[in-house]
Amino acid sequence: MAPTDSSAQQASDLSADRDLLKQVALGSAAAMRDVYARCSARAFAIAVRLLPTRADAEEVLQETFLDVWRRAREFDPARGGLETWVTTIARTRAIDRLRSLGTVSRMVDGVAQQPPPVSATPPSPDDSASAAQEQARVRVAMAQLPPEQREVVLLAYFDGLSQSEIAQKTGQPLGTVKTRARLALEKLAVLLEARPVSASG
Repeated sequence: MAPTDSSAQQASDLSADRDLLKQVALGSAAAMRDVYARCSARAFAIAVRLLPTRADAEEVLQETFLDVWRRAREFDPARGGLETWVTTIARTRAIDRLRSLGTVSRMVDGVAQQPPPVSATPPSPDDSASAAQEQARVRVAMAQLPPEQREVVLLAYFDGLSQSEIAQKTGQPLGTVKTRARLALEKLAVLLEARPVSASG
């Protein structure tokens, strides 16, 4: 395809994206389903990569598409296509959630032990009920990490930094950062493997 044809196709695609989001802004459920079908997989993948648990990622996915519904009129094709706009919202929402957690809440169970989910399903009531207990357990386990390992974990899961970004921020070689992250997750996984006995019996 000639460059001019490629440019024309891109302009056409962006125009179609704008028209689709105009329909979303007008309240079209069908248009919203189209947006979800096109963008949900990428948005969820970002949330899963950044967040400690599947439940957190699922909530962020829901928040992302609520934002899309509310902010459809704000879409500007000059700044990129529909997928780029939606995934930017998802990333922002995921980082906001990390910063609001206040702890590494169930991080290891989510990152080191759970495989990436195939599809989004709502978190179970049991997950919500046990959140406070899990947060306390993770805080205790985190306190047992060497400071340099704890720093890597916090930068990764609170600030959403990649290992390369952590290396740049801390001035440590990338290999050192990778080793510290691996050792931290392995130790946390061991510390959190044993479930506490319920006080109620």
